[in-house]
Amino acid sequence: MEKKINLIVNKEDHNKRVDAYINKHNKEISRTRIKNLILKKNLKINNKIVIDPSKKISENDSINIEIPEPKLLSLRPYKYKLDIVYEDNDLMVINKPAGIVMHPGAGNYDNTIVNALINHDKKSLSSIGDELRPGIVHRIDKNTSGLIVIAKNNFTHENLSIQFSKHTILRSYQLLIWGKLRPPKGRIENFIARSNTNRQLMEVNIFKGKKAITNYETLEIFENESTPTLSLLECNLETGRTHQIRVHMNNLGNSIVGDDKYKKKYKKIRNIDSELNYLLNNLDRQFLHAKTLGFFHPKKKKGNGF
Repeated sequence: MEKKINLIVNKEDHNKRVDAYINKHNKEISRTRIKNLILKKNLKINNKIVIDPSKKISENDSINIEIPEPKLLSLRPYKYKLDIVYEDNDLMVINKPAGIVMHPGAGNYDNTIVNALINHDKKSLSSIGDELRPGIVHRIDKNTSGLIVIAKNNFTHENLSIQFSKHTILRSYQLLIWGKLRPPKGRIENFIARSNTNRQLMEVNIFKGKKAITNYETLEIFENESTPTLSLLECNLETGRTHQIRVHMNNLGNSIVGDDKYKKKYKKIRNIDSELNYLLNNLDRQFLHAKTLGFFHPKKKKGNGF
């Protein structure tokens, strides 16, 4: 059923962004979803359609936003065995292997996690996001493995989305990098923006972008006569920017082993163990795994950690 939100701006909200204003007065809808609704022409200010989420509002403005009924799914099921770590009536946590993408997109509309979820239970997936992404609250890259949470209803989706937007979700990754970091434990804080030379990549930018914060700790260093220097790290994210860990490691000059997009050029390694050399040169994924995922269950109101 279509839902409408009607608001009149009071004096204290004068000159605020319209997306922030709507979010302030309706906590059940995440700011990300509000932004998407505005971009899809579902907002009217004083009976005029507005498609700018940053539009400043004035006292006594009439704000009307429509939340349309979700579109019916038209996705093909994919017979793919999901590694389900946890499942109840509201959500599912799965361990995604490397090599499969999260949702349909250009060049691949059938063999994705979403298609596998459709095959698992089409009727138990949230429907408030993009019609090609039912249940998808967050994503990890195709060649990254690890834990993701799936929403089975719209209430759960909204609640988890808000937790992600407030950065209260615990996300811990383990990764293997070239070389070693100094100091071995630290915090990386900067801005990440889309690359000016390759729009498919992200990069650290001094002047623009979104704040990205990664806390890292070196767990072990591998270094001997027949092994190139490699380090096993654990990273805890305070933000969740696109390719965040990959970009941060590459910017430090210590790209993730196996990363085919973000990598530094290395000189040929001498005296390396032949078996290790073969394995390093024939990797089909980056050494990056989403190890831990922690959040508050939307219905049970208690913390869950996986």
